[in-house]
Amino acid sequence: MSIPNAGKSNIRPTHPGHMPWENFFPDYGLTVSSLGGTLGVSRQTSNELLRGRRVVIPEMGLRLSRSFGNSAEFWLSALRAVDPWDAARAIRREVQRIKPLRIA
Repeated sequence: MSIPNAGKSNIRPTHPGHMPWENFFPDYGLTVSSLGGTLGVSRQTSNELLRGRRVVIPEMGLRLSRSFGNSAEFWLSALRAVDPWDAARAIRREVQRIKPLRIA
């Protein structure tokens, strides 16, 4: 049994890479380079993350959680909100063609 989600959002959830930029950079005085140094990754990796072009894998979630004092699950949960939203828009027509199964 399932409960349909009637509340479809037209606004993309915030990518976890945007969160440090919006929430932490001003408080910590960070730059793209200094975030990369803090996380132990290259400036390019840091930049791609902040632009939402790089996903947060568990390793990056651990790095972010250590740096900002929250959990890796926080960062991974944020990505779990973005991925289905993006996928739903990418294959919307194909999904609409699928006929729901009925109990015989």
